Amino acid sequence: MRKIPKALFSPNLGLVFLFIFCFYIVVSGQQSKGDVSGQINIKTITLNNQGIPPEWALWERHLLEKIYPAALEFVEKYTNPDGTLKWRDEWPGMDGSDDGYESFYNFSLYSALGGPMQLDSLARHLWEGVTRQFTKYGQVHDEFDAGYDWMHHGESYTYFYFFGLTNPLDKKFRERTIKFAEMYMDPAYGNYDPKLKLIRSPLNGSQGPRFINTAEDWVTHRPILANYLLPYEDIEGVESSAIWNDDDKFPILLKAMNERMMKGDVPLNLASTSMMLNAYMYTGDKKYKEWVEDYVGTWMKRVEENDGFLPDNVGLSGKVGEHMGGKKWGGYYGWRWPHGLMNQMEATFIGASNAYLVSGKPGYLDLPKSVIKLVEKEAKEENGIRLVPHRYDDRGWWDYRPMRPKYPSQLWYISRLPEDWERAKRLADPKQWSYYKYNLGENKMVRGINIIENNGLPYQKGKGDSENTISWMGFLEGENPTYPVDILKATYEEVFRKLKSIREDQSIPDDQDVHHFLQRNPVILEGLVQCMLGAPNHIYHGGLLHTSVRYFDPHRRRPGIPLDVAALVDRITTESVTLKLVNLHPTEERVMIIQGGMFGEHQIKRVRQVIDYPYQFYTIDKQFFQVKLGPGAVGQLELDLDRFVNLPSYKFPWH
Repeated sequence: MRKIPKALFSPNLGLVFLFIFCFYIVVSGQQSKGDVSGQINIKTITLNNQGIPPEWALWERHLLEKIYPAALEFVEKYTNPDGTLKWRDEWPGMDGSDDGYESFYNFSLYSALGGPMQLDSLARHLWEGVTRQFTKYGQVHDEFDAGYDWMHHGESYTYFYFFGLTNPLDKKFRERTIKFAEMYMDPAYGNYDPKLKLIRSPLNGSQGPRFINTAEDWVTHRPILANYLLPYEDIEGVESSAIWNDDDKFPILLKAMNERMMKGDVPLNLASTSMMLNAYMYTGDKKYKEWVEDYVGTWMKRVEENDGFLPDNVGLSGKVGEHMGGKKWGGYYGWRWPHGLMNQMEATFIGASNAYLVSGKPGYLDLPKSVIKLVEKEAKEENGIRLVPHRYDDRGWWDYRPMRPKYPSQLWYISRLPEDWERAKRLADPKQWSYYKYNLGENKMVRGINIIENNGLPYQKGKGDSENTISWMGFLEGENPTYPVDILKATYEEVFRKLKSIREDQSIPDDQDVHHFLQRNPVILEGLVQCMLGAPNHIYHGGLLHTSVRYFDPHRRRPGIPLDVAALVDRITTESVTLKLVNLHPTEERVMIIQGGMFGEHQIKRVRQVIDYPYQFYTIDKQFFQVKLGPGAVGQLELDLDRFVNLPSYKFPWH
């Protein structure tokens, strides 16, 4: 397997890219050697107890090393030397740029975990290529989507946010971050009303709010939406969703959507808080912090004024239901159309967790809690599983289904409150909590990864890597002791399935849909995030990755866990995490820095080194500390944390 795609070594572009890559390494300092403890004030703990490395540690290191060549094979097959996708010459409409970015969205996160930094460099090259390509198609203007919704913006810019984790000193991406955030602060763009604290349309971007949509805007999305229910049932001349594919009658539906949906704010826009917080963590400029708090606070006030109900449409005057005849439902990606509960849960959680992160005030979590409480109050039980309504319109609550486990799981993870833990467990399928399945051949119950909802496949893979949260919580409770090994093995098998799909793909660009590439991305990270960082993976549609801990390699001056080291968070309480560390190298010491939270938001009060009773205590009282792992060392640390007491930042410990 080649370590860099052959295409990148074309005579001209390959040399240019190689030069940029080498320059990046020098600037980021990742090849400089030496202990940084003499350069920064840092407490050091030494672990020397040798032991046989556990199986999870071997699988973790294997994945950290072997995902990389799979990613390179994927890139070589589907991209050109300039970073663009090998795809069509034209792509009309407003949809699609998100799917281009999604194809490589988690490459830099892999590097931030400890994967090769070369993939982060490649990810930046590919980001530039996709941006140029979709600028040519017409969806992107001034490097930002011209005007789309924040579910799709979120899918695009999750990719962009991860660059802050790998090199916050990259001047070009820092400047882009500021430019993108200003699109929602500068009144000249028209996206945001600073007086009413509302985003002025569900469709917004570098060319401002999009109050009027045309048939051309929707041209590539119409066949997909024909499979969903209608946005409204009272439009004269519109009888079924087939109208999306009817060129003669589609203008009737489009007119109604423009009149009712496209002017004013919707909960979906709460995902924009990630872009503003991203700018804050690069710059420390308090105006971005205040924007996040103000905007989330405004939505919380709307819920309060509507007796605990989250309204899904707010007019340009700030009045709920202004363009819906006073109704609290009917907004774009609202309670009825197209997904219902999913968008309300994701957007409110993203907004609230960002506001909590930047303010240290847990009260912001009342926003997503209000949504969960709203639907759980209407819940009913069937066959031992709690069903909640996913849609609301004039008939009231309907479309009863189980809530996707990741939403209450994410809420517990951020709050760490026992009541939120119990809610997540109450709403989950009990079989997923301990992830048993019935094996006909052996005539007994055996373990498996979320077999229940995945037609017998060993790993449940959604569009993002965040579907196995309940089984992970069961592990934290002690129900699933083999979960780390199971999820890491299943991840490796999923990587192979993606590679098989890549190798068997004989399609041509003109026959490939816009999701063709993202569906084949072999970089699967959920198991690594859960095990290493003690967290569920991020909400895919624009959420930031909130974690218990983060790692840095001080010798190579780079983010991520050092070579030969494996880490497992196997216990999480309201104020602490338990961390197992392994140095797989038999003859060499390894040094690592452990940080409280992904963005340094947690203060590490003290650390207990668990060897034999009595434990050895170390007072830290800082965002990070250093660990020296002797050859073959196997150890365990318990970290006491003050959570969300530090202002979040992308800065590395030595910056």
